[in-house]
Amino acid sequence: MRVPGPPHRWSVTPKQAVAIQQALAPMVRQRPPRGPLRLVAGLDAAFSRDDRTCIAAVVLWDLRTQAVVEEHTSIRPLTFPYVPGLLSFREAPALIGALRQLSRRPDVLICDGHGLAHPRRFGIACHVGIITGLPSIGCAKSRLVGTHRQPGLKRGAVTPLIDGGEVVGSVLRTQDGVKPVFVSVGHETDLRGAERLVLACAPRYRLPEPTRLADRLVAAAKRGRD
Repeated sequence: MRVPGPPHRWSVTPKQAVAIQQALAPMVRQRPPRGPLRLVAGLDAAFSRDDRTCIAAVVLWDLRTQAVVEEHTSIRPLTFPYVPGLLSFREAPALIGALRQLSRRPDVLICDGHGLAHPRRFGIACHVGIITGLPSIGCAKSRLVGTHRQPGLKRGAVTPLIDGGEVVGSVLRTQDGVKPVFVSVGHETDLRGAERLVLACAPRYRLPEPTRLADRLVAAAKRGRD
């Protein structure tokens, strides 16, 4: 898959990274995707024990057949420190490296992380979405910003995630009685559509199948290196 180069360098200072997020955030578009979303790319990443490399994985999953189409990993050296809210500067180079190995273009990306539910409304799902031009969704296991009520205990129950008086995402129960996930728009999609896609991709487990499988792939690759 062809992915354009990013509109900035990755090896920057935290202050420069914040400025890059602020400059790119207005480019995020919230609107329903233009076509059907069948091929879903799940993205996840982790760091080596010595914190020198980022290990990323992509799993391309067919929503209609609920089967894996492709899976790839990518390893990149880390050039950016750990700073809350700037995770994409550590993860995105390896994630894009994994995406470039795909032979088929996804219809949508689901990132294990946040989109608009971010202090500067520019989480990793927004960053990767802007670079690739693909519809993207953030689906995180924990909250980064905002407040919310607990959703009901049944699958599909949802409440808004609110930050600064603005709805920045949803708190979605994907299975009866399990902890909810935090869903937000990354790029070229809308929140209701993001909720529906995450539910459709989570027929059995708490996490959407593409990102759940990407997490397993990353863990296996990490074990092979540590």
